[in-house]
Amino acid sequence: MSSEYAKQLGAKLRAIRTQQGLSLHGVEEKSQGRWKAVVVGSYERGDRAVTVQRLAELADFYGVPVQELLPGTTPGGAAEPPPKLVLDLERLANVPAEKAGPLQRYAATIQSQRGDYNGKVLSIRQDDLRTLAVIYDQSPSVLTEQLISWGVLDADARRAVAHEES
Repeated sequence: MSSEYAKQLGAKLRAIRTQQGLSLHGVEEKSQGRWKAVVVGSYERGDRAVTVQRLAELADFYGVPVQELLPGTTPGGAAEPPPKLVLDLERLANVPAEKAGPLQRYAATIQSQRGDYNGKVLSIRQDDLRTLAVIYDQSPSVLTEQLISWGVLDADARRAVAHEES
């Protein structure tokens, strides 16, 4: 295994571990000693080669598919992650209720669930956009264009929807 590849693999391993809120010692504790902190750390630094078998076991421990740990791959195979979908809540308040009512209620529900009441912007997921498209009886791409025309979504949202539909 080339040292560059080992470093990229290690970076992926570290990213998954930190996303799960685990320290190296936390991995050792959670695995009841099966994964030693020093060994996982050496994998993450690229100082130690990991066998395919051990990589599969580590992926299973983290609860992710092995391909998520391999360099050169990203979720969904995209070259870069799609842009975030961010609703401009201040502009949404200016859209007539007969048009934006369902979106306003949906956004209020998300805010309530998250306890996020900043009132300026709200991040939504692709799944939220698909749900809203069903509510509005439109395709996600048509709804995205409508939200952009209202000034509620940034035009970059087109890339997120195009990524999703490809």
